[in-house]
Amino acid sequence: MKINQVRIIGLMYLAVIICAGFSQGYVRGTLFVPGDAATTSANILQHPELFRLGLTFDLVAFLMDAVISVMLYNLFKPFNKPLALISASLRLIAHPAIGSLNLLNHFMASHILGDATYLSAFDPEQLQSISMLFMDAHRNGYLIAGGFFGVHCFLLGWLIYKSNIFPKIFGGFMIGAAAGYLLETFGNFSVPGYEEWTALIVGVSAALGEVSLTLYMIIKGVKNSHSTALKNTMI
Repeated sequence: MKINQVRIIGLMYLAVIICAGFSQGYVRGTLFVPGDAATTSANILQHPELFRLGLTFDLVAFLMDAVISVMLYNLFKPFNKPLALISASLRLIAHPAIGSLNLLNHFMASHILGDATYLSAFDPEQLQSISMLFMDAHRNGYLIAGGFFGVHCFLLGWLIYKSNIFPKIFGGFMIGAAAGYLLETFGNFSVPGYEEWTALIVGVSAALGEVSLTLYMIIKGVKNSHSTALKNTMI
């Protein structure tokens, strides 16, 4: 794979990080108030354009993630084709599949607060509670996707470490990011009540792993070409 193609992966990955960060960190982080259905519903109704923009940015990110999955497979398949295929498949399942389908919950949280005639059977408090239910479903769907993405990050980190295309430290960083995602997913489901801590851990570990690798791909491309790396690598 040429350096320009690796830089394209890096640019797309950066766009995914920005889009997902805007949707999850800013839009839902601003409008969603845990445990407060009335305030959350009021926020959504007061900022409908922002709420819809969050869905749009997420969808754009997931579409680009599908392309990134294929390009990463193409990058690493000369070193270990089965492992590269499994890694790419898990990324496809995590965001383009689970994440995209989970956007229905995001959409329904706003749609249920609309003025459709068939919603008149519910009083405002009931609609607020149902909207909150969809927001909670979306949050849990994100966690489920994070489990698949965490295993993808682990395999990607292993491929980076063993292939010598990129500096090995980025492989370690990606494995750290994997631990963060998996801790958030399994920790929040198994031992609830520590969501703020797990969110902090995954934020720091993902920044070290994904952001650092993305910037390296954009600035440097690769450390070694396929031909050079293959001479000294056997996974």
